[in-house]
Amino acid sequence: MDPALAAQISEAVAEKLLLYRRDKSGWKICREGNGVSVSWRPSVEFPGNLYRGEGIVCGTPEKVWDCVKPVTGGLREKWDENVSSFEVIENITDTLCVSRTSTPSAAMKLISPRDFVDLVLIRRYEDGTISTNATNVEHPLCPPKPGYVRGFNHPCGCFCEPLPGEPNKTHVVTFFHTDLSGYLPQTVVDSFFPRSMAGFYVNLQKAVKKF
Repeated sequence: MDPALAAQISEAVAEKLLLYRRDKSGWKICREGNGVSVSWRPSVEFPGNLYRGEGIVCGTPEKVWDCVKPVTGGLREKWDENVSSFEVIENITDTLCVSRTSTPSAAMKLISPRDFVDLVLIRRYEDGTISTNATNVEHPLCPPKPGYVRGFNHPCGCFCEPLPGEPNKTHVVTFFHTDLSGYLPQTVVDSFFPRSMAGFYVNLQKAVKKF
């Protein structure tokens, strides 16, 4: 992928994620419990929803980051039940890559396996926050794969934020912004994301303790 174009796209995505992070308006809570809240608002990118998850994970930001960072053979595919495989297709810089994520069937097999090809930027902020910032791209090394429906992530990502005065805790804010494609009833999609995002936090906490 052209490095200049990739940098331009990824920086724009990172700025959008910061806007999502700061904008408190329009969010409607759809799931709460165990210290995790999931809310949504209509997407302006596609005819679906942007979901926001928020919770505190016991573990330093670096330890939490080790569990979510986008690397081939990383911990994510070991603990995240919604990720069957993750691979880096092209490293553009040490903080920018193209990745392919495969997901298993879900919602009692109503959602068949998906794959997603994304441009992913890692950003580190002065306050110690580390973020992933991703959006869908096409890549010649990632044609559609038999047995998978190609889904599309719109600007999405994760913030691992230090908690002032709590060095062993991390504030994790996630944005899921996914067009699953295929012929899915909207009710299936609307129930899947809040439930899977709540599960993401439970499984992330277990992973931080385990690995």
